[in-house]
Amino acid sequence: MAKHDNEEPWVTDDPRGAKSGKRATINDVARVARVSKKTVSRVINQSPFVKGDTRERVEKAIAELGFTPDPQARGLAFRRSFLVGLIYDNPSPTYVVNMQQGVLDALKGSGLELVVHPCNRNSETLIDDIRGFIERQRLFGVIMPPSMSEDERVIALLRELDCPYVRIASVSLDEPGSMVVTNDHLGAAEAARRLADLGHTRIGLVRGPALFRSSTVRGGGFREALAERGVPLNPDYEIEGAYTFESGVEAGHALLSMPNPPTAIFTLNDDMAIGVMQAARERGLELPRDLSVVGFDDLPMASRVWPNLTSVRLPIRDMGRMAAEKLLAPMRGLDPAKLDQPEVRPSLVVRKSDIPAT
Repeated sequence: MAKHDNEEPWVTDDPRGAKSGKRATINDVARVARVSKKTVSRVINQSPFVKGDTRERVEKAIAELGFTPDPQARGLAFRRSFLVGLIYDNPSPTYVVNMQQGVLDALKGSGLELVVHPCNRNSETLIDDIRGFIERQRLFGVIMPPSMSEDERVIALLRELDCPYVRIASVSLDEPGSMVVTNDHLGAAEAARRLADLGHTRIGLVRGPALFRSSTVRGGGFREALAERGVPLNPDYEIEGAYTFESGVEAGHALLSMPNPPTAIFTLNDDMAIGVMQAARERGLELPRDLSVVGFDDLPMASRVWPNLTSVRLPIRDMGRMAAEKLLAPMRGLDPAKLDQPEVRPSLVVRKSDIPAT
């Protein structure tokens, strides 16, 4: 992206700036405000990534010196497209589609369009790939669901590029105006209490990839709630999956082949839950008589499989909409941190896939 910071013309008669009657650059404002010229540019362009006291100091310097930015030069330096980027690394296609629908709900009528960019966080070229994507598209801003939202290298890049963003994550990782927090541990705790109250004591847990913070948060909430019910989770009954159907099948076979297999299995997403159900059928088990299964996310498939899957519901479409609304807020003259948005709270949807232990 072209940079024109040094070419931005200002006029001042203030002795602290340029010489009287001469054109000055953005450096004069930066010198008076005791900040970098990049910070001055961010203030002029209403970037949300400037602290309040710093913003006030820059605005005061601009007012005192009587500076007026050149609209043409400013437009060249900070030209943005009408595109919002959804950058993700998530193996569940249904999750991604639901997220897209929510973002599109919020963009409707705004004049902005959505462009998606799948990534692999394990790629050695991840940061260069995202940099190229943002600079080629000149993005208005970026929305990142987990686990991309958890990668601080990406956040550092977005800040370097002065690209607005909103993160969706299971816990708070940023300023409120840049976060949609999903509180995943609360939903996992509900699932644990449900299975414990049904009398299950041999409970399996299929985790997600270690790279996903949601796996740690959901697993932690599940273990803690089981412990509160006096049901310790046997480490032998924990298996790491990949948030995919195939990994659920593999984990299901591993757990159900044990000499004393679990009577209930909780998986940290629905794709893996349905994979566990498939493994149980392949082993000749009847669901839910021989095995109770509970998933997480409550994707549409949860109510379409048989038995209908009990699952922790995350309002994924709403989460995408809320993130996009925060991204659009400054354009609408609103503070994204003060939007009247409900707190995201997962809830357990009980269906047919879990029954009392026998």
